Amino acid sequence: MARLTDTEGLTDLQRDILSAVREFVDAEILPVAGELDRSDTYPDRIVAGLRELGVFGLTIDPSYGGLGESLLTYALVAEELARGWMSVSGIINTHFIVAYLISRHGTEEQRAAFLPAMATGEVRAAFSMSEPGLGSDVAAIRTTARRDGDDYVINGQKMWITNGASANLVALLARTPASGSEPASGRPHRELTAFLIEKQSGFGQTRPGLIVPGKIAKMGYKGIDTTEMVLDDCRVPAARVLGERPGQGFYQMMDGIEVGRVNVAARACGVAHRAFELAIGYAQQRQAFGKPIAKHQAIEFKLAEMGTKVVAAHQMMVMAARRKDSGGQADLEAGMAKYLASEYAKEVVEDALRIHGGYGYSQEYEIERLYRDVPMLLIGEGTAEIQKMIIGRRLLDRFATG
Repeated sequence: MARLTDTEGLTDLQRDILSAVREFVDAEILPVAGELDRSDTYPDRIVAGLRELGVFGLTIDPSYGGLGESLLTYALVAEELARGWMSVSGIINTHFIVAYLISRHGTEEQRAAFLPAMATGEVRAAFSMSEPGLGSDVAAIRTTARRDGDDYVINGQKMWITNGASANLVALLARTPASGSEPASGRPHRELTAFLIEKQSGFGQTRPGLIVPGKIAKMGYKGIDTTEMVLDDCRVPAARVLGERPGQGFYQMMDGIEVGRVNVAARACGVAHRAFELAIGYAQQRQAFGKPIAKHQAIEFKLAEMGTKVVAAHQMMVMAARRKDSGGQADLEAGMAKYLASEYAKEVVEDALRIHGGYGYSQEYEIERLYRDVPMLLIGEGTAEIQKMIIGRRLLDRFATG
């Protein structure tokens, strides 16, 4: 099938990487995604294939065994994977965020300890900020980490951890108060510290004091493990504070979240692209009133709107990735891309389901899975309302009149 979107200015290597990933998606993901989704099965074979392709090391510096590619390449790969099955792109998302955090903010010892094994996929990472009842109020985190000699002792409960069971490295945000357990008044985010916590994969006690209770049952986004995490006097060496800089966790994690928001935008682009492919293919095959439904103006208008949204979201996502790659602050662009792409993905998927009619509601057709998956994009890495707050504030900063 012809490609609706293309990205100008890519290197030959970038095009080769995307071509290889696209072929992998068509051959190894699309044929099995429906079955794995219905059984809620972790895609071990697909992950093994991604390791062979070198995807886990895509953005890691070649000195640590990676490919040293840009955030743009990563986003375009995530888009391709989400076109096949959004859960697969989620498996690499938190891994890439943590690799970015270690590369950007870690010590040389931390980079040497983790990045080579992360590049091969031997070590896979998860990212943990949220807590029960916390929502988007990151500065209100209650999980505490108290210094005890050469260690920190961490207590608390974390929520909505993608890859919480399968990962064996977790970047976790906790409060390191000078005294007391309550957040300091004024600027509580200054007490937050990021930790790199090694653990075993699986459920149950995966490290002394760290329990992964089980997989959270979800409407969509199946296969991938989304978990809670309970920390009860979990001792972590002080050398595993990210960058060995206590109190900098909020700023470090927000830097990583910009990467995550570009990823969510990319995933939304991939899901929307697949929904468009399914809709335009079905509309040309399905007959109604003596002709393909694609020849009816009502459907033709829907396809026009869907195609426009897919292309617009893709271009916004590419712009945000390139902005982040340039080294500047990209929270405005990442927020815009995440907001626009996720909202457009929802609309495109819903229109694709409408075009399929009653069959769109059947598990026999792929669009039903996309319809269950797409709501996660409206929530992940910050809701639309949070994105609009960020966008509005940055616009007011940029266009301040006095």
